[in-house]
This record gives sequence, structure tokens and C-alpha cells, in this order.
Amino acid sequence: MVALAAMLASLDGGRQSVLMAPTEVLAEQHVASLRRDLEGLSVLDEAVLGGERPLSVQLLTGRVRAKERLGVLEGLLSGSIDVLVGTHALLNDEVRFKSLGLVVIDEQHRFGVEQRAALRDEGRARSNEGADPDLLVMTATPIPRTAAMVIFGDLDVSVVDEMPEGRRPIVTTWARSDGEVDECWRRVREEVAAKRRAYVICPLVEDSERVEATSAVEERTRLALHELRGLSVGLLHGQMKSSEKEEVMNQFRAGELDVLVATVVIEVGVDVPEASVIVIEDAWRFGLAQLHQLRGRVGRSAQQSYCYLLGTPPNDEGEQRLTALVGSNDGFELAEIDLEMRGEGTLLGSRQKGRSDLKLAKLKSDEDLLVSAQRLAVSIVRDDDTTLADMVDELRMFVDDDEATYLFKS
Repeated sequence: MVALAAMLASLDGGRQSVLMAPTEVLAEQHVASLRRDLEGLSVLDEAVLGGERPLSVQLLTGRVRAKERLGVLEGLLSGSIDVLVGTHALLNDEVRFKSLGLVVIDEQHRFGVEQRAALRDEGRARSNEGADPDLLVMTATPIPRTAAMVIFGDLDVSVVDEMPEGRRPIVTTWARSDGEVDECWRRVREEVAAKRRAYVICPLVEDSERVEATSAVEERTRLALHELRGLSVGLLHGQMKSSEKEEVMNQFRAGELDVLVATVVIEVGVDVPEASVIVIEDAWRFGLAQLHQLRGRVGRSAQQSYCYLLGTPPNDEGEQRLTALVGSNDGFELAEIDLEMRGEGTLLGSRQKGRSDLKLAKLKSDEDLLVSAQRLAVSIVRDDDTTLADMVDELRMFVDDDEATYLFKS
């Protein structure tokens, strides 16, 4: 809704919008929901008879055929397309706009620094108007607020921390004993009997001798023969063709499949309100942010939803992650825990965890100092050219050219 409101504001200013999503499944869902929400709206256009036409939302991914792709590219350049949704295909040099006013990056944590920067920085060059577009980045898996203030110091940070009306917190259980695991599969059967659906998440597609993790292919067969016998069990993983993935997801949405055994291909963007239980096998193998995203595949209706974590972690770190997930449904709280566990990583480089490059400060304990520094930086850049010029040489002592390049990209 936030992105939609921003797009409408851009449209009111006579400019186009572009939304980049990390997967084709998510991009297609966005197109469907935007078309539904914007149905009936029209825009002024002197190039058409009557001076008015329906608002146009189009899709651009690697799957779009050459003829359709050409039509989309021409529509962007002529201005007859108002909103473009796509994947990494948007980064292609051929994609040019008549007048680009807004760039939206969804699930920003799934894109690298370079990819986010490419779409934003090339906005001016890709638009015939030659103006900088506004930028909105969104994620349901927040990096810690303190880190965000440093990494995105030039962005305003807004937080939507309420649940949608009628939603309930997801009940999360770490099933450790045989009895708890049996209860987990019993819950799956009960939910399916109540006309709801279930996910089972596995870390691998096929068995590997090097890594002892539950394989999606093997596990689908095993569950269909044992714990979930009699239920319709489907399979979804990243090595399947796009058309096969789409067919499986359509079957799951329609209720033709009761249970979907999948890899992390469903981590973002899969929206099936009827899904009310998710079982994550070998859960300790996933990062905390990833576990939180996977859990978010359920709890998307007014029905009570459940998340079961299976597996015994080989170390304390894995145990801490699962304990944290059981203890909180709050993405911001989990992000702070994750920061503490993994380390800050470099703030002026691409390493995203481990030893910090801060000499004295600590992100978590020095938040007040960060707030003050950010305010001061904004006021200097805005108001004080003399001080800024004097500081440049001093800054170069602390920030080398590579770090400066990275800083402007992030």
C-alpha cells in the first residue's frame, strides 16, 4: 500500500514508476495485485483519441517473449506504460523511460549493493527527462535499525510495525523430542482436514554425501509414504523450469495440493492465505533473517497459524537462532539479536558479517551518538559549504577511494 501510494503520487506528477522484485513469482504477483487495485483508473494522454486512457501496469522479466518485450520497451519510451514491474531484467541497458519519477525496490535485502545502486543511479540516465527519480526500498526482514542508520544514512527510515487487522501472531515451536515431532505432523493433518494447507521446507534439492541435510526430493517421497500418507504432496525447488514452478504453485493455491515440500525458493513473495502451518526441517541450517522470512509464508489470514522447527543444532549458535525465533515474532528484535550474534561486518565494504571496521564505537551501544552524527552531517551538507570544503581532506585520511565508492552505492 505504501508503494502504491508513492506510485500514484508519481503518476500525479506526470511520471512513470518502476518496481524491482527479486523473483519472477513475486514480480508476477505484484503485477496482478497492482492491476486489481488500480482497475478503473485512467490517466490523461494527449497521444490518444479523447485525451484519456486506462492506467497501464506491465511486466518485464527474463520470461517475457521477444515480441512482448519489444512492446514494453516501446511503451516505456513513449510514456504509454505508467508502472513497470520486473526482476533483474530491469537492469538491462535497453530499458529506457520517457519520464521516470519513482524507483521501488522490494525485498531489498535480496539484492546486492551493486544491483540496488544500478537501478537508482541509472534512473537519470535511463529517463529522457534526465532527472533523478525518488527511491523507496522495502523489506519485511529489517537490518538492525542502528546499522540502517549508518548504511542508509542518506535515506529516511519509516517503520510499519503493526500487524494487518485480524492477523494473529504465529505460534512457533521447536520440536525436539519424538513426541513433539509426531505432534507437528498431526497438526499438519488437522490443518489439511480443515481445508487449509501446509509447507515443508528442506535445505537441499537432492541428497549430498558432503552435507547431511534433508533433501526436498527424498523428503517429499518419504512424507507421502509415511507421516503424510493419503495427502496430496507437491514439490517445488529452484532447479525446476519456470513453467513447472508456476503450475505447482497454481495447484497449491487452488487446493489441489495439500502440502508443498519446497526449498527456500518460496522464501519471499509467495502469498497463499490458506496456508496455516509451515514445518522447517534442519532449521538450524538457515540464518535468523531467513527463518523469519520463511515463517512469514503462513499467518496471512485471520486463521491461527503454526511454525515448527525440526533438527538438533550441532553448536550453540544454531541453538541461539532457534531459541530467538521461538521467543519473538518481531523482525526488528530478531534483527538486533542477529547483529549481536553475527557481528557488524564492514560498514564501508561488502562484507556483511564478522569483525566490525569501527575503531571505537559499537552500533548497539552507541545509537545516541549515531543519531547526533547523522543530524550533524545533514546540517553541514545542507548549510555550511565552508566547513564541508575544510573537511574533505580530513575525510580522505579515513575513507579510501574504494570505501567511498561503496558508500555512495549503499
